Amino acid sequence: MRDTIFVVGHRNPDTDSVCSALAYARLRRLQGMDNVVPARAGYLNRQTEFVLEHLGVEPPRLLSDVVPRVRDVVKQPAVTIHAGAPLAWALDLLHHHAIGTLPVIDRDGRALGLLFLRQAAEKFLVAGQEGRIRRIQTSPLSLARCLGAEVLNDGQSQEVEEFDLYVGAMAFESFCRRMEGLDPARLLVITGDRDDIQLQAARLGVRILVVTGGQPINTDVLEAARANGTNVLATSYDTATTASLTRLSTPVECLMTTEFSTAMMDESLETLRYRFLDSTQPGVLVLDAAHRVTAVATKSTLLAQVPFKLMLVDHNELSQAVPGADRVEILEIIDHHRLGNMPTDAPIRFVNQPLGSTCSVVAGLFRDAGITPDAQTAGLLLAGLLSDTVLLRSPTATDIDRELSDWLAQAADLDPQDFGARMFAAGSALAAYGTMEELILSDFKEYSQDGKHFGLGQVEVVNFDEFQERRMEIAAALEGLCQKRGLDLGGLMVTDIVRATSLLLLSGRSELMARVGYPHVDTDLFELKGVLSRKKQLLPHFLKILKS
Repeated sequence: MRDTIFVVGHRNPDTDSVCSALAYARLRRLQGMDNVVPARAGYLNRQTEFVLEHLGVEPPRLLSDVVPRVRDVVKQPAVTIHAGAPLAWALDLLHHHAIGTLPVIDRDGRALGLLFLRQAAEKFLVAGQEGRIRRIQTSPLSLARCLGAEVLNDGQSQEVEEFDLYVGAMAFESFCRRMEGLDPARLLVITGDRDDIQLQAARLGVRILVVTGGQPINTDVLEAARANGTNVLATSYDTATTASLTRLSTPVECLMTTEFSTAMMDESLETLRYRFLDSTQPGVLVLDAAHRVTAVATKSTLLAQVPFKLMLVDHNELSQAVPGADRVEILEIIDHHRLGNMPTDAPIRFVNQPLGSTCSVVAGLFRDAGITPDAQTAGLLLAGLLSDTVLLRSPTATDIDRELSDWLAQAADLDPQDFGARMFAAGSALAAYGTMEELILSDFKEYSQDGKHFGLGQVEVVNFDEFQERRMEIAAALEGLCQKRGLDLGGLMVTDIVRATSLLLLSGRSELMARVGYPHVDTDLFELKGVLSRKKQLLPHFLKILKS
């Protein structure tokens, strides 16, 4: 399965950002890239909502961030084992799946510990004294499971006990002498079809008697066992195999380590990396929302490729990109703004043209490819073009924009002046926004210059009346936003598209506000006669005055 490629605009997307993402994704799909998906890095403003509803277009997918997460790289489901299962089962799983770590879980799938192949092997393969070798930790139930044994009486206890293992393969007299002085409550005796040894073990009241070879057991043996509290198990394995498997019947909970690290599926890969730094274990257990074990992450997981990539439109600065863009491969950038500082690890396709909108750039790419966009796509491109150039009145509008506007209007069967006027009217009502912070952020971009961090928003209106009525409320929201985001200076450019002029509301450091240079309307309000473009008129001015 190929990786998903998201075509996404800047944070706080405007109409040009959203429409160029939708249109460029359609172009790339027409060119054979069927894994391209349009997206947006924020909520739609009123103007963009009008455009999409008018054209019958579904909003692109919302990306709150593209931070690579554990779920993006962990695909194999975890191989797990229950705490009461015998070690033999665990070894089968480790061998079959070629893994070295096995999560131990409870009945609800939650982690109890980890079983490591190396530690399990050392316990049984390292040579030791006779007493240590014959000592077995198990429960009657775990032993029965391991041997596939038939429980003939009282063999369902799950309580783990420590036993001394003896094999009744010698002469009867030798067996009796060997049993002398031993505590029968600690004895686990394995024997074949030796009626005499079976009966003697039952009369002694050994804790567990295992009869091998699938042979029938005499009634007197079973009666003696019941009378003396001996658990009797019958298995079809031969004596040698039974003895080996008995040593592997220890429940895994006795061998697991309870020291382990966990990570949630939604945690970032960066967080997972820190988990490994803080842990000596080779694996980190990955949990779902219910804290059930779903996977095991290893250090190689950190090297896995993230299953999505990006194409950026209408911006080329990381400060404006969807959060996490710096950790994801960027394939292309389609833009019409100044060049920011965005280093890449490999060469990419970068299309940047001094046009009035990114939709103009995308429309040009359609035309260069010999493709006439369908009416819906042409409408999207026209909307973005008219929005960013303020109905072609902005100084950013070029002859190419005007030519493309006519071409797109014909393809979309729309009157650009009528469509544009309705589009701006739909987005001009300040009261349509839930809060004044939402209004400011509806089209807000952040920049840096010589260590100073500032942000500029823009909103279009058909007159300044409503803005003046709500100015104090907007000013308070702007001040709060500057404090919240650590901005040295924050501004909202309010553009009257009918009179083709703007007002600028500012908040921030007083010494920086003193450098603005525009005529004062009030202490925090400035008149920007004939200024319509944030990109071409306001931003260059701010970059100049904020230079050290």
